Amino acid sequence: MSPGTRAAVLSGRMLPELVRVADVDTDLLLTGFEHDGPELRRRLADAEVLLTGWGCPRLDAEALERMPRLRAVVHAAGSVKHHVTEACWERGLLVSSAAAANAVPVAEYTLAAILFANKRVLESAHAYRAARGPIDLLRRYPAVGNYHRTVGVVGASLIGRRVMELLRPFDLRVLVHDPYADPGELAALGGESCALDELLRRSDVVTLHAPALPQTLHLLDASRLALMPDGATLVNTARGSLVDTVALTEELVAGRLHAVLDHTEPEVLPTGSPLYNLPNVLLTPHVAGSLGGELDRLAATAVEELERYALGLDFRYAVDRGRLAYSA
Repeated sequence: MSPGTRAAVLSGRMLPELVRVADVDTDLLLTGFEHDGPELRRRLADAEVLLTGWGCPRLDAEALERMPRLRAVVHAAGSVKHHVTEACWERGLLVSSAAAANAVPVAEYTLAAILFANKRVLESAHAYRAARGPIDLLRRYPAVGNYHRTVGVVGASLIGRRVMELLRPFDLRVLVHDPYADPGELAALGGESCALDELLRRSDVVTLHAPALPQTLHLLDASRLALMPDGATLVNTARGSLVDTVALTEELVAGRLHAVLDHTEPEVLPTGSPLYNLPNVLLTPHVAGSLGGELDRLAATAVEELERYALGLDFRYAVDRGRLAYSA
């Protein structure tokens, strides 16, 4: 992993737990697999498990040749697509990910965004700041609130399913679009499976939890954004590439839609983008995922997986190679 990742994820709180379950040199950090020197070559040759994180280089065939005893990769973060290659699966390596742990804060952020969007918190805050005095709320916001509003969840991923669980206590209707999900499973989570266009037409808030794949590039283009009802809100905590930024910007500048965007395309918008200043847009700099103390949850999950491996148990959060083609 990168030095910054090690400092953030493997804090002083978590290192003792790591030492408790694994034979590990806490001073050793590998940022690449092409290191010279007999000591580093020996360390790689002896490694049975790699604990990886953000910034891990690709585990290709050449890298794996340096690690003949390697049996497992435990990733203290979400997606493993950036470093786990076909060579890993051909070797038969066991792979675990802390994606389920990272899903928790993203789902919590999403829940807050949905509830605030239906309550028009952002819009009313801007109005109050501008007025600096009383506002006739009943006249100005006659249709706000979360009672019997409809939320559309695009992608029944780990995060999407967690969002559905968090929405269950509220008086909301939940629609779900995911071509790979079992409608029965979605119904058990409180969601109604439907086609994407229907979801867009019926939803007061649409929240994106689909992976970035060639087939999901600009999944919400101009024609699909036009299906959303006037005043609806788009929440994107997934990937900016799922949405046509130009088309979304036009809708937001016109004031027809609202948006809560933790991801955009490009990841950092140009300084001249109108989205920074629009009263109907909340932009956040990729804060929905694990930050601060939440990073301990990633490390704790990885340590628990290492302990299961040491005890000869299956990983609780094993990565399914067959699902990688349509998951994050």
